[in-house]
Amino acid sequence: MHPSHLLAQLAALAALLLPPSAVAQDGRIPSLNGRRVALSADSVLLLDTYGRTVYAKNADDERPPASLVKLMTLYLASEDIQRGKADLEEPVQVSHYASLTPKYRMGLRSGTWVPLHVLLDGVAIASANDAATALAERLAGDEAAFVERMNAKARELGLAGTRFTNAHGLPDPGQRSTARDLAQLTIRLLEDYPASRTMLGGQTFVYNGRMYARHIPLFNDPGGVQAIKTGFTREAGYNLVVSAWRGGQQFVMVVLGSRSRSLSFLEAKKLLHYAFIETGLEPPDERSRQGWRRPGRPRRETIER
Repeated sequence: MHPSHLLAQLAALAALLLPPSAVAQDGRIPSLNGRRVALSADSVLLLDTYGRTVYAKNADDERPPASLVKLMTLYLASEDIQRGKADLEEPVQVSHYASLTPKYRMGLRSGTWVPLHVLLDGVAIASANDAATALAERLAGDEAAFVERMNAKARELGLAGTRFTNAHGLPDPGQRSTARDLAQLTIRLLEDYPASRTMLGGQTFVYNGRMYARHIPLFNDPGGVQAIKTGFTREAGYNLVVSAWRGGQQFVMVVLGSRSRSLSFLEAKKLLHYAFIETGLEPPDERSRQGWRRPGRPRRETIER
């Protein structure tokens, strides 16, 4: 039996034997001090280290995933690297088709050769659509064949509410997923391929004399956040996947359909703080007694979509 499958079964057993965490279904967090904190995102899910639901709001609603699609692109790339079918240092030639993928892009030019590890950073950190297309073509010959692999892997992982139509997440009416599926995909990606944690925890990389950077306040506050993937389209709103470690425990959170980038980060911070208190990893502090205040405006994101 695959180790991750065994872990999933043990987590399910633990969820039955251990007392469940508090679960909210109405978009409001039941606070320890009697106050309730509302979350405005369309769909939210927070899982604890045993895979139990700490908070859920419309977690099974199918929604456009935007660039969270790239989590599956990274999964399949990591799978091929582990199996020896691809190498981090190998050069990948960018096709004309890949170079024309709509923004956000790294600006890869047709015919140029790019190291595969740069494409991975472009997907994980810069959320670059041209990098995702070039990676898909290298791994499967063309994007259509890669999408078939994506959907086959989704079925294998039990992602019943997920359908992929491209490797990058640009809008397509047939491309849908759920907060629950995306949480499961994130858990499997981090468990099956631990190096992906480093990729999704990266904030900068350099290619061809240019530094690509993303500025995400969650990496520093509330602490413990080690992996993040964001996504945005007008159709989807602002989407976010976060994995945080605190006191030897892992929390995975998915936020879909936030109205703004800053609001998605603010609500993720609220929810993580609540989770840390709920599991005894963090005592209630003055902020939770007084209620949450909106933080100052974060630094403008330069590349992440």
